[in-house]
Amino acid sequence: MSFLIYDLVFLAVFLAVFSIFLYTRKKNLKKEGIMYLYKTSWGINLINKIGNKYRKTIKLLSFVSISIGYILMAVMIYLTYHLIKIYFFAPDVVRAVKVPPIMPLVPYLPQIFHLSFLPPFYFTYWIVIIAIIAITHEMAHGIFASYNKVKIKTTGFGFFPFFLPIFLAAFVELDEKVMQKKKKFAQMAILSAGVFANILTAILFFAVLALFFISAFSASGIIYDGYATALVPISGITIVNGVNVTNASYEKIIEMSNNEGLNELADNNGQYLATKELIEKQKGGEEIYLYHSAPAIKENLSSIIVEINNVRVLNMESLISELSKYSPGDEISVKTIRDEDVVEQKIVLEENPNEKEKAWLGIGFASRDGKSGFGKIISAVSFKKPNVYYEPKIDGWSVFIYNLLWWLVLISISVALINMLPIGIFDGGRFFYLTILGITKSEKIAKNSFVILTKIFLAIVFLLLILWGISFFR
Repeated sequence: MSFLIYDLVFLAVFLAVFSIFLYTRKKNLKKEGIMYLYKTSWGINLINKIGNKYRKTIKLLSFVSISIGYILMAVMIYLTYHLIKIYFFAPDVVRAVKVPPIMPLVPYLPQIFHLSFLPPFYFTYWIVIIAIIAITHEMAHGIFASYNKVKIKTTGFGFFPFFLPIFLAAFVELDEKVMQKKKKFAQMAILSAGVFANILTAILFFAVLALFFISAFSASGIIYDGYATALVPISGITIVNGVNVTNASYEKIIEMSNNEGLNELADNNGQYLATKELIEKQKGGEEIYLYHSAPAIKENLSSIIVEINNVRVLNMESLISELSKYSPGDEISVKTIRDEDVVEQKIVLEENPNEKEKAWLGIGFASRDGKSGFGKIISAVSFKKPNVYYEPKIDGWSVFIYNLLWWLVLISISVALINMLPIGIFDGGRFFYLTILGITKSEKIAKNSFVILTKIFLAIVFLLLILWGISFFR
């Protein structure tokens, strides 16, 4: 919360300074469509110098850039297909994510939508990342254009006036008439240069993130995902909050449940706990998920465990190994992290309902086997092993810098992928058109293919928005 205050102050200062800057230089500000563009000549000399000095290197990189463009386009088409499947067949995932399928990454997005699987995204992160990604992306376009003798007319940035400064974008304005006369290979190299730069940025900062993570964090405990649950037939429940129940029904269980705290339920197989909210969310089925009446939930154990009887617990294997030393009825000392403080609790272990001779806490670990493609990308970028708690070596700054680097890598990849969508406004649109033109040698077929594919993608976006809305009513 303290950093959020600083971040909001920085946002206000940035808005003020940015507004003054634009007002004092309004002669360079031009309206084009619904955007305002600030046109200047920043960096043109540097771009031309690089484009002319390293001609052999850029010629070689042109082949790499075009190849990466095709790979990214194929990946984006596959991800679109995968996204369609999720929206059609996994409405529970759509509801859990909450964010609409088309949504720009603006500051505070994870905080606004309560996306716990993403770290906070502050305005400070946003402005630093936009500067790095946009400048490298547009400079790459300019360098490859300069190499191919396409004049750079202006550079600058643009924004939507009603969203200043949330939708800033950099640009390099090329001489389009000259560019369209160039060979298809040259045009495709220029078009794909921006996403090529994004991939190089992602690789560079991925390496920086890896080195920083190793030096700034250490494994210090385990994080469990929740308390152990059981799927219980409603008709089999015999006791609710100490009162016997005959012919149990969902409505009767709700009526007998308390609004505050945990409700105690039982059947012939064991005892369970649940909040009234948890029960209400499962209306309609013949079975409901309830928490086992286990030590962890009864003692309100924190989700981060660092020690058991003064023995460090660094992963799931060490937790299982340590608990195997004890029997049901033994008392253990458990140290956890709660609100950044170490808390020690005495807990009496109970019988595991599935293996009576073994002791258990009653905590659970979610399976990661079915993780989505996006989830796998997030995990790969994080360097964090599942369910391991990592303690920062420098309070505050370690987490701040780590999250900044993490977002920079993820957004670099995302920008590269999105820009290679084979539709109108993106680099991939013209890239696709030139590909079809090269194959068919027909401008008519190329234009028609481009228009049809753009309409298909727009229809998919519209359909996904409808499915997103419907998912909240299923």
